Amino acid sequence: MSQSIQIAKPDDTEEIFALLQRAYASLVALDVHFTISQGNVEQVRRVIEQETVLVLRKWERAVATVTVRFPWQQETDAPSSLPFIHWFAVDPDYKGQGYGREIISYAEDTLLKETLKAPGVYLATATKHPWLSELYLRRGYQPFYHRTNALGEALVFLKKEFNPQPIASIA
Repeated sequence: MSQSIQIAKPDDTEEIFALLQRAYASLVALDVHFTISQGNVEQVRRVIEQETVLVLRKWERAVATVTVRFPWQQETDAPSSLPFIHWFAVDPDYKGQGYGREIISYAEDTLLKETLKAPGVYLATATKHPWLSELYLRRGYQPFYHRTNALGEALVFLKKEFNPQPIASIA
């Protein structure tokens, strides 16, 4: 198979770290600072071991990734009890080819909505990010909270509620 989405394993740590650093480098140049921009390999390894890190592979190369943190893994000051999506990245060599949309859709629809029956999901992005807020709004997310990250970056948190299918009445 030439393309797949898998759950990352500890052996994938260095490849995922390198992908995140390549993808976020252009944002640092725009003065947008996410904490992963200053992350390290061990931090990525811990997240792979504790959270669900999805990786989209094309011809066995990691070209996109997204991480899902479940409610029981979140900090006590988390703004929602829904699953949290973070560390969304597409390799710059593969941008504009639909891989980002594909891995986000997989996380939302297949993992969270269909498999785990989650009622929704939330994420955060920098308020000054040049395009992510608009992308998330188009995907059905709505802003609900603001906070500043440890690097002083103003963040907006957006939430998407999944529409549960109505249960047929029994006559």
